[in-house]
Amino acid sequence: MIKIAKRKSVPIDFPIFFLTLALLAFGLIMVLSAGAVRGFNDTQNSYFYVFQQMKWMLIGFFFAFVAVKVPYAFWRRFAGFGVLISLGLLIAVIFTDKGIATQGSARWIKVMGVTVQPSEIIKLTLVLFYAHILDRYPIKKGRDWLSPLGILIPVTILVLGLVYKQPDLGTTMVIALTSAVMLLQTEIPTFCFVLAGPALGLPLFYLIYRTKDQPTHYQWDRILAWLDPWKYADKIGYQITNAEIAFGSGGLFGVGLGRSLQKYGFLPENHTDMIFAMVGEELGLVGTFFLIFLFIALYARAYHVVRECPDRFGRLLGFGLTSTLAIQTTINLGVVTGVLPVTGITLPLISYGGSSLVITLIELGLLLNLSRYRKKAVTSNPQMNLPEFTV
Repeated sequence: MIKIAKRKSVPIDFPIFFLTLALLAFGLIMVLSAGAVRGFNDTQNSYFYVFQQMKWMLIGFFFAFVAVKVPYAFWRRFAGFGVLISLGLLIAVIFTDKGIATQGSARWIKVMGVTVQPSEIIKLTLVLFYAHILDRYPIKKGRDWLSPLGILIPVTILVLGLVYKQPDLGTTMVIALTSAVMLLQTEIPTFCFVLAGPALGLPLFYLIYRTKDQPTHYQWDRILAWLDPWKYADKIGYQITNAEIAFGSGGLFGVGLGRSLQKYGFLPENHTDMIFAMVGEELGLVGTFFLIFLFIALYARAYHVVRECPDRFGRLLGFGLTSTLAIQTTINLGVVTGVLPVTGITLPLISYGGSSLVITLIELGLLLNLSRYRKKAVTSNPQMNLPEFTV
């Protein structure tokens, strides 16, 4: 049993809080604009998607409030249980008839009448699990790595295999990279990571290459479209070329908010995965730079706050949560701008999507919770105390 000692707490970190609100407001405006045409075509209501996003945002606020108020040490006791539940949901999505398929991918499942995306949940629970194991079995020298890696590696491989099987290559990449950067916080020799790159990358490339001989060969098609999108502009390169057209049309200052032409059936997923292209078209280069600045400011502040966390578990948890969001953001921006092959992954706080938004707000709520116990702030406010918890 691990006993969590008394710690002092202070108000949340307001820069993280206000940057989160700014990104949420930006996202709602863009979902309203980008989703208006599809919302009217689908439901005869141009505000359908923004109202749905607001509903999920309120639900996310509730869970984020809980994450802020309950001391982060409390959640350690659910680290293993959370991963087991997430794995159970992933297995149910793939291997039972409960999974809900959309555009060839089974990524959703109904739980108590609510449709959730287990791959989003596993991103959160796996970070919690990594923080708990790496703190409980610190790697300092010699064979210290045997116990933690003996637990973490099999679980991670199982998670990656299940998420890829859906198939969901984008989330697979986020989970793999997040796991790697969390292990980098230990004393594992660098050559292990050098070997891990080709050890995981080559089998992944082989699996993607094999899809070219399968009926649903879109993963290999996405590689081809990435290498030369305009060669396949009328077929597999249609999405990325229209995203490039959106950016080109926007120019420096954009065509104006709500005046996009690409959202009239030209650019698929313009209110979800490709919403950054809508930002480029309607708000131009200035708008895209402003949005990127908000993300950089948020993650830089989060990393700064995490460094001041008083215990190793908190630092690992905060680092993992921030890295997950930063990696997902980077991949989405890389995909939409053509730097990376197309993967179905949302832009945190901006794209339309219930599970993604709720989990992102919970992660940010946990970061705000961590900010309440940072060292420098506690030193200047010695009156506030954190009650004891046992794990």
